[in-house]
Amino acid sequence: MILAIAGGKGGVGKSTVAFELGAQFDAVVVDADLAMADLAARRGPDLHDVLAGRADPLEAVCENGPVRLLPCGRTLAGARAGDVTRLAGAVRAVEDAYGAVVVDCPAGLSADAGMPLLAADAVVLVTVPQEFALADALRTRALARELDAGLAAVALNRTGESPPTERVRRALGAPVVAIPDDERVGRARRNGSPVAELAPGSDPAGRFAELAETVAGSVL
Repeated sequence: MILAIAGGKGGVGKSTVAFELGAQFDAVVVDADLAMADLAARRGPDLHDVLAGRADPLEAVCENGPVRLLPCGRTLAGARAGDVTRLAGAVRAVEDAYGAVVVDCPAGLSADAGMPLLAADAVVLVTVPQEFALADALRTRALARELDAGLAAVALNRTGESPPTERVRRALGAPVVAIPDDERVGRARRNGSPVAELAPGSDPAGRFAELAETVAGSVL
């Protein structure tokens, strides 16, 4: 399974959702945001090296942590040196070796954002309750449809009381799971841990488990 985590707007929490679903599915999380990498980096080869032909995808996978990660470099020079058309092949190689891959896609509708969708079996759209973010999510859904990447679920992130779940479901045409705006999610990210490890039994941990079940019901 290759699952793309996408969202038209930056800053809606795509990387957090990707990390949490990586933990839920025991998957490798690929940070494919070539210019604005947001997941933890480490010493050694990264996705920039893979796309530039300097490293094999499997040697760039870091297994030292609660979630396996293929990180991305954080320099513009590294981003420019890579051939983004190699991304789909690299992700499929990781899938062949590990079985499940979650790809943290770039924001927006550029070619970089579309490449992970070409390889994906399904997409989770991440948005927030504000109207402008929903409009961006609709544009990303249209791109996913163009590339034959089915929409498995919507993560309605950073919600308060009475989230507009039904309105978002009608607009995007997929099951919606509301993720609460909870400081434990941010604390877990800062610690490099899934929220279920930091705060087992908490509301956000339960919601990410629900999101994973929803995706599994659509894809597996």
